[in-house]
Order: sequence, then structure tokens, then C-alpha cells
Amino acid sequence: MASPAVGALRLRGAGLRAGAPVFANPLNAAALALIGAFAICAVLAPIVAPYDPLAQALGSRLEPPSPEHWLGTDQLGRDIASRLVYGARISLVIGIVVVALAGVFGTLVGLVAGYAGGLVDETLMRVTEVFLAFPPLILAMAIAGALGPSLTNAIIAIAAVTWAIYARLTRGQILSLRRREFVEAARAIGASRARILARHLLPNALAPLLIQASFDMGSAIISAAGLSFIGFGAQPPTPEWGVMISEGRNFISTQPWLSLFPGLAILFAVGSFNLLGDGLRDLFDPRLRRSV
Repeated sequence: MASPAVGALRLRGAGLRAGAPVFANPLNAAALALIGAFAICAVLAPIVAPYDPLAQALGSRLEPPSPEHWLGTDQLGRDIASRLVYGARISLVIGIVVVALAGVFGTLVGLVAGYAGGLVDETLMRVTEVFLAFPPLILAMAIAGALGPSLTNAIIAIAAVTWAIYARLTRGQILSLRRREFVEAARAIGASRARILARHLLPNALAPLLIQASFDMGSAIISAAGLSFIGFGAQPPTPEWGVMISEGRNFISTQPWLSLFPGLAILFAVGSFNLLGDGLRDLFDPRLRRSV
């Protein structure tokens, strides 16, 4: 039995395809194009990058941008453009893995809490509130510090402080849906709890979760860069954007390009995913669509 909300979502999508483009806002379209460019760099890094990101050339150290090295070289003579391209691969993987881990776990917790109610709901939500009570970056630093400095541990730490948002969001959606007529009808014909959750409730709760995931992609990238900057994330010589900024901070007054270009890469990546989230919000709720 297809639920009314799913049908409405399908009709809404059909209406959008028949009328105005989904990303009619130029900023949303530009963000999507930038994300596509980052994805191409990540997938085709060995082809796109002009040099080996780890290859040192001490005779060419700290060179400014030039036709040979488009974005200059760092303190070890490594090509900054090549390291940025490989850094895009690392950052996108971080965002995807964090969102996948936090999204799946948090959504499962929210589904169980919202549908079961009672003591189960109270217990799961009190645990969730413990994670929400701490500033995310501070808690991520504590977890990464306890696990040890590495990129893998940084990903685990960021996912550990992100899942609670999905749990609260999913629970709220389930609480508003579980007494709806289509759920009662599914229950009346003998549908199991697992089928009701997977077939009727989860699809109707996906829209806000997808929007949150797009915002969290940017948050994960900037959090990982922050952890790497202070030494809790990726370690040198990994071509990660936070590591590159950290390595260039000692030369900021004389060779600013060392930190400037990875900083701009983070800015454009995070901004693109935030704008993508705005576009998805407009897609799923036309009442919030801005005029262009």
C-alpha cells in the first residue's frame, strides 16, 4: 500500500519536472557545478593532477604561482595544485563516510525511538541529548584525541557527534507520521513493524534527512580540516586541506599562497554543499522556494 505522503512527493516531483527547473536559483546551479568539479577531481585525481602530490623538489621550494606550478609550491617543493586535487578526494570521502555512518545509525535510532515510544523512546532520547549537550567540535576533539591522531579516527569522531541530529530529526518525523491513516491501515491489514517502518514511515521521513545530509557534508569537511589543523586528524605528508593550511601557517606573511588556496578550497566546498542543501529544501518544500 503506497502512503499518501509518498504519492504527494511523487506528484510534487512530477510538477517540478514539468515546470520550473529544480535548481532555478543561479547560486544553487553554481554550487551543483562546483560539487561536480570537485567530484571529477576526486575520481580523476591521477589524471588531473600535474604532479605527484608527495614528490619533493627542494630546489623549487616556496615558489609563487607560475605557468609550471599553477598555485605555487610548498616548503618542500611539492606542487600545491596537485595536493589540492588529491585533497578533494580525501575531503569528499570524509564527507560521504561521515554522512553514511551518522545518517544510518542516527536514522535507525530515531525510527526505533519514534515508533516504539515509552521507555525505549525516553532512554534513546536521553542518550541522544547527552551527545547534543556538548559543542560538536570540542566533543570530536576529545574523541579523536582519545582514539589517537589519524584520518580514520577523525572520521569516527565526527560521525560520533553527528548521528544525534539524525536521531532527533527522524524521531520527530516518525512521531508526526505514526498515527496517520495510511499507517493505521497498514497495521490493520497485518503489516509487521519492520514493514511499516521500512515501507511506510521511512520513505516519508527522507526529505528532511536528505537536506540535513547535504549540510552535514560541508560540516564534515570543515570539521575534518579543523581536526587535521590542530593535529588530531590526517597527518603529514597526507595532502589534506587542513594539513596544508597547518603546514603553511608559518609562512603566512611571506608565502600566503600555501594556506590561501587550501582555505579557498574548503570555502568553496563547504559553501557549495550548503547551497545544495538550500536547493533541496526548496525542492521538497515549494513554499520555501525563493524567487529568482
